[in-house]
Amino acid sequence: MKTFPKPQNLNGTELMAELAAVGLIVDKVFDFSDGTIGFETDNESEAAAVVKAHNGTTFPPEPTVEQKLASVGLNLTDLKTALGL
Repeated sequence: MKTFPKPQNLNGTELMAELAAVGLIVDKVFDFSDGTIGFETDNESEAAAVVKAHNGTTFPPEPTVEQKLASVGLNLTDLKTALGL
């Protein structure tokens, strides 16, 4: 396993796609929680260049209706009851 400095905006899925685009197939990216990441690769220099250029998407996914209701202490059944459905 090769170790690299962790990019500021790490998105493992996007990083694996970026690595695949240059012919480096990676099954899993490990975040060691010490400012480094690691994965199996045979071409460390090319992988290092891709990791250094990586700037992943960090936008959280849109919450579901159930998650939005739960944030105010409700569930779908409560909402239906309140609406008379």
